[in-house]
Amino acid sequence: MITMVASFIEMAGQFLMPGLAALCRDWQVLQAVIICPFLLMLLYWVIFPESLRWLMATQQFEASKELICQLTRKNRMNMESDIKGVVPELEKEIARRPKKVCIVKVVGTRNLWKNIVVLCVNSLTGYGIHHCFAKSMMGHEAKMTITHNFYADYYTMAGIALASCLAMCPVVGFLGRRGGLLLFMILTALASLLQLGLLNLIGKYSQLPDSGMSDSVKDKFSTAFSIVGMFSSHAVGSLSVFFCAEITPTVIRGGGLGLVLASAGFGRLTAPIMELHNQKGYFLHHVIFACCTLICIICILLLPESKNQNLPENIPDGEHYTRQPLLPHKKGEQPLLLTNSELKDYSGLHDSAAVSDGISENTTANGMKPM
Repeated sequence: MITMVASFIEMAGQFLMPGLAALCRDWQVLQAVIICPFLLMLLYWVIFPESLRWLMATQQFEASKELICQLTRKNRMNMESDIKGVVPELEKEIARRPKKVCIVKVVGTRNLWKNIVVLCVNSLTGYGIHHCFAKSMMGHEAKMTITHNFYADYYTMAGIALASCLAMCPVVGFLGRRGGLLLFMILTALASLLQLGLLNLIGKYSQLPDSGMSDSVKDKFSTAFSIVGMFSSHAVGSLSVFFCAEITPTVIRGGGLGLVLASAGFGRLTAPIMELHNQKGYFLHHVIFACCTLICIICILLLPESKNQNLPENIPDGEHYTRQPLLPHKKGEQPLLLTNSELKDYSGLHDSAAVSDGISENTTANGMKPM
């Protein structure tokens, strides 16, 4: 929920940016104005308390007790009646040493590191190919725009991003996290492949004298595919961050989110890199990210579904997030992938086998002991 709210706040900042730039008029002043609010984040250490969930997951029970007492005093609650039994239980566990977990521990896991790597690649691809669609809509060869107005073009792209965030909420609620991510990635791949292949085919036929096609038809198709691609690619990047916040355990959730956000930032870096090279290699840049979308479609199927699931607290809980079927199985049909609650315990098989072997050695085929 917090991740979704943060994405909407980011959209609000994107809508306010042109007005702020118009007031500053100088890019140096604008840069200083943008950086100044980040200094207020230093006050977060004092204003916002530490996450109680993270303190409990890392067994910092003394700090948890102090935070609970602080919250009860602020909310004017009675510690003896409202939170009866909580503080005594924490006092029993205070002697235990805290167990802080580093994100490097993910390397030794079996499934968790794969999930984080897949989401990192998804966020990198989503934000990286988003620039390709934007430049295609704005015209990467000619210095012309779709509306011949900078502010109108800027707010058009910001409106597409806002519509993507608004559409992502019901889609994720209906199809689930993995299903929604897969849907948006398929739309991104289709828009990219059609723009690369179909538009080149239309361009070849438009050069024929009897084709009846003009460059305006190609431009309309390019604009339509670019809008769909920007819509879906922005949803892929945002949903990858949201998905990571749910499947990453509490003890390393900050580190996992940091990796996915860093991958998203690296994908956004492709925009200024292409600008510095005067759009040289633009087509190859788009082809590489289009291939990445096809790889991501396959990798998304390996992710678990976190809808209606409890948030994992530690690394073993994150490892127990198994991959479930994308479609629910029919009644009477045996599911191929069982959930954790359906897994049976076979730990006693070796003991029962040893007992049966001992009995067989002491008996004959007729069930009588040998003389």
